[in-house]
Amino acid sequence: QGGGAAGGSDFFVQILPLLLIFVVFYFLLIRPQQKKMKTHRDMVANLQRGDRVITGGGLHATVAKIEDEAVILEIANGVRVKAARHTISELSSKPVPRGSAKDSDGGDVSRKGGILSKPVPRGSTKDSGGGDVSRKGGD
Repeated sequence: QGGGAAGGSDFFVQILPLLLIFVVFYFLLIRPQQKKMKTHRDMVANLQRGDRVITGGGLHATVAKIEDEAVILEIANGVRVKAARHTISELSSKPVPRGSAKDSDGGDVSRKGGILSKPVPRGSTKDSGGGDVSRKGGD
């Protein structure tokens, strides 16, 4: 007769570790993911024309136009693409003002073919990363 009460407490002792694991999973995995999703949803909802963004595919672009479920992104002068709003992964932290000719090191930057590049001093055989770019041999 006393075994019924002991059986109930045995069940509680057996289920307690599972409950603790669920609580740990909730606070370490589920809740942070929900916060991240809410932050992303708010960021996408508050996009404005002119914002610098980075898409999930890695494109850096400027928001040119906002539609219901899509945005028109300008990835270069006169080059516009249509992307789903949810593919915007983040706002670019450092927008580059138009006409800016300085990079993060303070050096001059030139635009050739839509690509920003640092000019290499004449006679230099070093690239911007310090590597040797001189040609050796007959190729």
